[in-house]
Amino acid sequence: MSIVLDFLAAHQLVTILVVLALGALLGQIKFGPLRFGAAGALFMGLVVGALDPRLGQNLASIKALGVVLFCYTVGLAAGSTFISDLKRQWSLMVAGVVGLAAMAAAALGLGHLLGLTPAHVAGLYAGVLTSPAIDAATSATNGAGDTLVGYAISYPVGVVVAMIMVSFVATKKWPATKDNTSMAEAGLTAVSTVVDRETSIRATPGFTADQIRMSYLLREGEMQLATPDDDLHVGDQVLVVGNPDDVARAVEHLGHRSKKRLTDDRNTVDFRRFLVSNPSLIGRRLGDIDVRGRTNGKVTRVRRADLDMLANDDIILQPGDRVLCVVPANRLSDAADFFGDSEARVSQVDTLSLGLGAAMGLVLGAILVALPGGLKFELGAAAGPLVMGMILGAVHRTGPLRWDLPHATNNILRQLGLMIFLACVGLASGPSFTSQAISWTGLWIVVVSTVALILGGLILLVAARRMGLSAQRAAGGFAGFVGQPAILGYANSLANDERIESAYGALFALGTVVKILLVQVIALL
Repeated sequence: MSIVLDFLAAHQLVTILVVLALGALLGQIKFGPLRFGAAGALFMGLVVGALDPRLGQNLASIKALGVVLFCYTVGLAAGSTFISDLKRQWSLMVAGVVGLAAMAAAALGLGHLLGLTPAHVAGLYAGVLTSPAIDAATSATNGAGDTLVGYAISYPVGVVVAMIMVSFVATKKWPATKDNTSMAEAGLTAVSTVVDRETSIRATPGFTADQIRMSYLLREGEMQLATPDDDLHVGDQVLVVGNPDDVARAVEHLGHRSKKRLTDDRNTVDFRRFLVSNPSLIGRRLGDIDVRGRTNGKVTRVRRADLDMLANDDIILQPGDRVLCVVPANRLSDAADFFGDSEARVSQVDTLSLGLGAAMGLVLGAILVALPGGLKFELGAAAGPLVMGMILGAVHRTGPLRWDLPHATNNILRQLGLMIFLACVGLASGPSFTSQAISWTGLWIVVVSTVALILGGLILLVAARRMGLSAQRAAGGFAGFVGQPAILGYANSLANDERIESAYGALFALGTVVKILLVQVIALL
């Protein structure tokens, strides 16, 4: 056994890869309603790291690389919707701050009653919230060993308790009167419709509000492409595309459903999905590119990963999007040239923008701000790249630089970064975890961590429901509140809903700032 441990201690990359492989196996095992997924790397890291302290030494740079990749790519994905969702999420962000403050107060009070030191409480607060605030906590407690003990024991507690809470929320359907409908949940439908009244396309309910699109128009046996300025006459047939409820209102206004599917006739007007790989289109609004002039066609849908969205002028095209374009049958090749439609080109990673964006995030995270009372504030290697990613994800492009990554590339880098980060945390924390976990101190740390997290989580989740936000946005907000990447991955595995990541990004960034400040206050009391 010692020979194997000596080898693993001398070859850290082998150790990390072994933990990743074993963690992947553990992550697939179901424990009741739970499946640990990426968090399996954390628990296997704790087991392997406990075998020899050398296995968790000198991993800071590798761990930082993992957290930077994860946080920056999450920021890019969340940034595209953060501004538009800010009106819905500001109240959730306020509730998150209240929940974090309540957690700090509860942890201090209960920890004092159970004989824990302020260093224990500062460490467990950073650990149960899996926060980069551990750096601030270590500094505020002058490197006290109790801080790392509290962190190591409470870290897996935060993962397990948060996963259990998310499992009860992420798939729930409660009234969400103040939230938007998930595009993934609603889906899109296309209905061939017979016109029974004199009207126009612009007068159709939902058209000017970008809730529906019309593409095919059959008039007197001749198929053509519908345009926004077309008047509709009795006997015309049009294809209406949109969410089911919006399409139903439009069909009721126009006439009735047709027994004929207009898309079956592809002789004159045809359609196809085209992959967006043309660099000149990436990061630009769909309404700003001349689809009509270049292809004589129109885009009705945009598919991004597993999400099919109704095309509107405000959609920002990202590399790897698949646009459904309806064009004259003889212009399909023109449309392919216009959008690029190249798997080879879109699979290439723009390392210039990736490296530059992540580096700017690290610089942002390294800025140290002195506050009154001797407190110091620094975003760190997690929140800095996340905030920068959200900024660049909202900007999309700066001159020739295109910040967005293809969804598949973003997802791969995110998963890789997450697994590396969790494996390194587990390896580094393994010895401290095992030395204190089976003791009264370890038990009290578990109790305080669990009670505090449940209290803070309930404040956030109850507030989200009272505010009329969806359960899915609440689950994403709670994952960001905890700050644990594995919880985001678990929530996404339970529900395909873009609101989860949007809320995660907002609460993670704000929560990190609040945690860094509160953990220093805890250490001083």
